[in-house]
Amino acid sequence: MTETRQAGGIADFSLKTFLVTAIGILLFGIYVGILMYGENSLTVLNQLKEKKYRLSLEDKALKIENQKLQKEYFELKQLEPKE
Repeated sequence: MTETRQAGGIADFSLKTFLVTAIGILLFGIYVGILMYGENSLTVLNQLKEKKYRLSLEDKALKIENQKLQKEYFELKQLEPKE
């Protein structure tokens, strides 16, 4: 009784199993790449968070400037003679 083994491909896996695994890994890599660098990616999310923070700071500065200008406007309006 002698057993004969056939060469089944890379590391005793069939070629079909190897190709399915390789394609699965490739597709998963593409998916991760899209998550990292795509249109709806983490980098875009971080950029939008930074932009939101900068705009909120600008909003606060403009509100303070608006208050000062309104105060000046009302002070000047009271100094004008009424008609």
